[in-house]
Amino acid sequence: MTARRARVSDEIADAARQLDDAGVASARADAEWLMCHVLGIDRGRLLIADDMSDAAVVRYRDLVAERARRIPLQHLTGTAAFGPLDLSVGPGVFVPRPETEWLLEWAVSRLSQIAEPVVVDLCSGSGALAIGIAALVPAARVYAVEKSSDAWEWLSCNIFDCGVQERCIAVRADVTITGNTLAALERAGMPAPADVVVSNPPYVPEGTGTAPEVDWDPHTAVFGGDDGMSVITPMLEVVGRLLRPGGRAGIEHDETTSAKVIAAARATGVFTEINGYDDLTGRPRFVTMERAATDVGVS
Repeated sequence: MTARRARVSDEIADAARQLDDAGVASARADAEWLMCHVLGIDRGRLLIADDMSDAAVVRYRDLVAERARRIPLQHLTGTAAFGPLDLSVGPGVFVPRPETEWLLEWAVSRLSQIAEPVVVDLCSGSGALAIGIAALVPAARVYAVEKSSDAWEWLSCNIFDCGVQERCIAVRADVTITGNTLAALERAGMPAPADVVVSNPPYVPEGTGTAPEVDWDPHTAVFGGDDGMSVITPMLEVVGRLLRPGGRAGIEHDETTSAKVIAAARATGVFTEINGYDDLTGRPRFVTMERAATDVGVS
């Protein structure tokens, strides 16, 4: 008698229960994404997927067990969806979050009326913001600045794999050191002051409780000192030096530090029109600012 082959729907249901028991908030969705990864199909085709081979069952169950250990889904599939992109990610680089897509949308809207915009992405990581802007604004020239050698490797590969290597340049520099960053951008051939600067820097205050998946991100890509400002505060000098008069910057931050970012931007004396933005959940998400034509003084 021939043994009954495993069914896709049954395996997904079992996996969802296992992941839910492990505390995974998106248990059903993750079970489906892992199945898509194993079968090599789009999520929409799961409804018509039927039996699985024995090898596929073994691989799927192994991946589910790893996800139950709270290894990020993106590390298991090797990719992270961000805006129009599928970025390669893994150990050594921060996995981009969907919340940052609000900053991407803000930047793209500011660039739409500029003929040949120059953009700088500070703390670029996997390149989510930089490559997203390059993909959505074909006239833009984007400089993606990253300090970590591990992250820089992921960044460089993603730039090439996404086909934007002619307009998106990876730059190694420490954004908390103004001279280091400016010199590196000059060597990279940055042609003019930037029209827009964006950044999703390390900003979580040390000691903040985080989901187990965050433990797989590099600590230095997540945490920004005791107050979450150890990178943002010195980086503001770099932002002011990079922007043209009237140019704008958007900086993502921890939901508890919006007021601190606004105060730090005002304290530089070089920014006006400093505003905070919430995400769809109502949580403070990023702060924007405009480079004044002249220094405006500390307010």
